[in-house]
Amino acid sequence: MKATIWAGRNSVEVQSIPDPEILNDRDAIVKITSTAICGSDLHLYDGYIPTVKRGDVLGHEFMGEVVEVGKAVRDLAVGDRVVVPFPIACGACSACERDLFSLCENSNPNAGIAEKFMGHSPAGLFGYSHMLGGFAGGQAEYARVPFADVGPLKIEDDLTDEQVLFLSDILPTGYMAAEMCDIAPGDIVAVWGAGPVGLFAIMSAYLLGAAKVVAVDRVPYRLELAQKLGATPVNFEETAVLERLQDITAGRGPDHCIDAAGMEARNGATLVDAYDRTKQAMRLETERPHALREAAMSCRNGGTISIVGVYGGLMDKFPIGAIMNRSLTIKTGQCHVQRYMRPLLDRIRKGEIDPTVIVSHHLSLDEAAHGYEIFKHKEDHCTKVILNP
Repeated sequence: MKATIWAGRNSVEVQSIPDPEILNDRDAIVKITSTAICGSDLHLYDGYIPTVKRGDVLGHEFMGEVVEVGKAVRDLAVGDRVVVPFPIACGACSACERDLFSLCENSNPNAGIAEKFMGHSPAGLFGYSHMLGGFAGGQAEYARVPFADVGPLKIEDDLTDEQVLFLSDILPTGYMAAEMCDIAPGDIVAVWGAGPVGLFAIMSAYLLGAAKVVAVDRVPYRLELAQKLGATPVNFEETAVLERLQDITAGRGPDHCIDAAGMEARNGATLVDAYDRTKQAMRLETERPHALREAAMSCRNGGTISIVGVYGGLMDKFPIGAIMNRSLTIKTGQCHVQRYMRPLLDRIRKGEIDPTVIVSHHLSLDEAAHGYEIFKHKEDHCTKVILNP
């Protein structure tokens, strides 16, 4: 089969590799009809996630048709159309029983590596380094899906791939970001990063009752799309963000701040941006945490900081004093996708949320390298790339 593999920093290639096989009775093989390039894939592409190896198959947002099932898989059959969540979860451990699927205790065969980096291991993830399981990803023609009796969601109506594909990751992630804020009527929410997850966080914040949402980014076409979704745009290259948020909130600061930017946040042509980029390039810190720093300094006293942007290790100059002294609450985590898939599918069916508005490009799998480049460099008004094998 053809698959998108990591070929080194800033390089991916589409190569022919062996087809996946059933390795466990709870496996399924899925023939992929649609897959996507995620913002967190760019952290792999840029070389900032450890334990990625040349030849690793990328991608964790995918869906398709079941073509083979293991003997223990009872609720899926050949021919079923499914969306596959990016965290791999057993469904039976202590974490899964509490719906904390991205913390599954049984799905990461390389837990020992993750423990050295993080203290404890989270779940295994598709296409996201050997530290998180070394599982082949979904930017391919076929994928092996472990614990297929737990994860995949059957799509049994005529909704298009484009409408349901993002149930695999970014729609639940954006929704969880807003849910973690415990939004009350009248609240103001600020979102750093107007990429796909940030846009879904904006939609979700309004669904959950926010009175106003502010989008902080630097790319004009992304801010324009955020504005179409009802957000007040703030371009951090043109405006002092803290001052603008003070103006918008009558001096109190946003009630809730969502970091949907993560480890490669930018701060324009500033000294602190150059500092973080230099330290990251020299591997003296793994993150560029400007968005998170700014969220912490902006949030109102007693407010909430919700972090769904991906971080990989250690950051510098984090304002813990502001967080402690001003009673800020931090909530974070890789999304527990399985918890949200069916409720969000119902919202899509009812027309309460339209995931298709973020899609800018449909490409063939053979064009994956081009997709990564335009997505990374914000070319051709690229907001989201779907690859069709």
